[in-house]
Order: sequence, then C-alpha cells, then structure tokens
Amino acid sequence: MFGVLFAVLTLAPAAFGCGVPAYPPIVSRVVGGENARPYSWPWQASLQYYSNGNWRHTCGGTLIATNWVMTAAHCISSTLTYRVFLGKYNLAAEEEGSVAVSPEKIIVNENWDPQNVANGYDIALIKLSEPVPLGAQIQLGCLPPAQSILASNTACYVTGWGRLQTNGPLPDDLQQGLLLVVDYETCSKPSWWGTIVKASMVCAGGDGIISSCNGDSGGPLNCQGADGRWEVHGIVSFGSSLGCNYYHKPSVFTRVSAFISWIEKVIADN
Repeated sequence: MFGVLFAVLTLAPAAFGCGVPAYPPIVSRVVGGENARPYSWPWQASLQYYSNGNWRHTCGGTLIATNWVMTAAHCISSTLTYRVFLGKYNLAAEEEGSVAVSPEKIIVNENWDPQNVANGYDIALIKLSEPVPLGAQIQLGCLPPAQSILASNTACYVTGWGRLQTNGPLPDDLQQGLLLVVDYETCSKPSWWGTIVKASMVCAGGDGIISSCNGDSGGPLNCQGADGRWEVHGIVSFGSSLGCNYYHKPSVFTRVSAFISWIEKVIADN
C-alpha cells in the first residue's frame, strides 16, 4: 500500500486526501438508478474517444493519483484516440472547473485477454500527460487495502454515464445506483454466474432491478469504509448478455484489492 500512498501524498495538496468529497453524495436506499448530486463522486472520470470531429463517452474511470486514472482493460483499443474528462457532472454542458487531459500512456494488465473477459485481469491504468489540479470538483479516489474482501450485502454505489436500462438512452447527468455485494461463494453458484466469476472479481446487485449497464464500464464501485471515506473496491467489468438488470446475474467488477501490487508497480515503473 505504501507505494500508492506515497504517490498520493506527494502529489496531492494537504487539503485533499482521498475518498472524502467536498460535496458528499446523497446516499439513499432508492431502488433503481438516480441522478447523482453534482460533483459528489469527484474521482469519477469520463473516458472519451475521438470520432468524426466529436468526443464521445465510452467508459468510466477513477482518478487514483493526480496523473493516473484507473479503468477497465476492455475499454481500451489501440486504434482509438482518447481523452480523460474530470470534474464533470453533465457531459453535455460546459462546466467550469472540469478538465480534459490526453493520455501520455495507457498500460493494460499483461494477463488481460480480450477474447476471454471471464479470465479476469480487466484493469488498465492511464497516465495523464499532465497532473490535474485537485479541488472541490476533482479529488482522488481511495484504493482499498490489498486483498481486502467486502462482506456480503455491503452497500456500495456504482456510478457512471452508462445506459439507463438495456438498450436505453445515455444520460447527460452522472448516475448512481445502490448495489449490495454478493459474496463469491454465492455468485459462483451454478444458478448465478458459476465458473465465469473468479475470486479476483466482485459481484454486486442481481436483484433484477439495479445494475451497471453499457457505458458504465471502467467506472468505480464506491463503498464507504468505517472511517467514512469512500473506497473504490471495483471496476465495472461485465454483466449479463441477457440484459442489464437480470435476476441472479449481478454486475461483475474487477476486484481492485486483488491488483494493489500491480497498480503500485505500474505507477513506480512509469
């Protein structure tokens, strides 16, 4: 943990730690996604690609150091030109305090196999071409302790600009959805995800009502620690091909705590 902690401490002004938004999220037991409070998930990034003269949102991401963003490996294509937008709430509006930064380099986990998402390792790190200024709208997400496992039914929030339902519209405003963690033992049962889900993943949801959806990929699963800080325990990886809110097919996330040493090494080496 020290590598990441040291990087964060040396890069971030003292006034800003990680995981404590200037505008705390409004967390409720609302069933179904809802508009987030503006700038209440200030580590949320929008990964965008350039196409026909426009920038288009493709995935979410998490700011983990002033010049590093964590996302999903499946969000990255070697043929596309990307930028990372931070400090955003409404993707369609001009928002003061938001910044768009181009990547200096993108490092995809070496074990990632695009032909086999269920193999895991769906994680990538984007080194930004310049550090972003931290403030009320842009803050760092906290990483969880290495190898930590969330208890079953832990309440977490998935955030992103993904589709509002299967094949539905893409929202302009950042969405949040309450998801309860499903432990690995349950999630790996044959009637759930079976052998597709690995121990290096986190399952959350599966009630048939709330889930991540297309466009949320790469974004954070935010879970509040006992000290009140939010930690990013998951990276949106995949869901059911049957639809976004399918019963007993919870959203599946890359478990960030399984990749702490990899994250530390990539940041140290680059």
